[in-house]
Amino acid sequence: MKILLAEDEVQLSNAEATFLKLKGFDVDAAYNGQEAVDLARANAYDVIVLDIMMPQKDGIEALREIRAQGNTTPVIMLTAKSEVDDRIDGLSAGADDYLTKPFALRELEARLRAQVRRTEQYSAEVLSYRSLTLNAGEAELSCHSAVRLARKETRLMEFLIRNAERSVSAEEIFRHVWREQAELNVDTVYLYVSYLRQKMKAIGCDVEIRGGNEGYVLCGVEA
Repeated sequence: MKILLAEDEVQLSNAEATFLKLKGFDVDAAYNGQEAVDLARANAYDVIVLDIMMPQKDGIEALREIRAQGNTTPVIMLTAKSEVDDRIDGLSAGADDYLTKPFALRELEARLRAQVRRTEQYSAEVLSYRSLTLNAGEAELSCHSAVRLARKETRLMEFLIRNAERSVSAEEIFRHVWREQAELNVDTVYLYVSYLRQKMKAIGCDVEIRGGNEGYVLCGVEA
């Protein structure tokens, strides 16, 4: 599970990152709002944690910019304030949850895992990129015609659409889609990408999955 942790208090960030790494998380640290925006644009994360009080851009500004990029990654806001207005501002900007400082590290871990479970188990969104549409709830991929997808194909396509035009490695994809299946390896990614390529060709869309295990990109077909 890959996490972006944006916290400007270096000692606190180090403590949180160390704890989460011991619990099996892969953590990227940002120390200001602009760095958080840049990392969110460049990388695929399972959950983003944003402190509200940060330099350059505060957490609310950073979140609004992340959402404006079309990034729908679950976001947990951290705040030292307890006023209701701060919670409302964060949720209105697109946050999925919040924690008020000080908090127990075990609670942060629990909130992170809850966000990932919610994304995996209850995703029924309709996602689109160019002419391609994925109905995750119905496991249907459509363009000029439609085709049904297997559960893992659906999760893989959802991940690729959420990260369209961004190169994601086989390791990132595997960690997101097959994290609970330790008996498999990254070669599984190549196999399922092959399945999706065949189905995308069958429905005649103007989108393709380029690359190989060094990096896959969902992008438009060049004329």
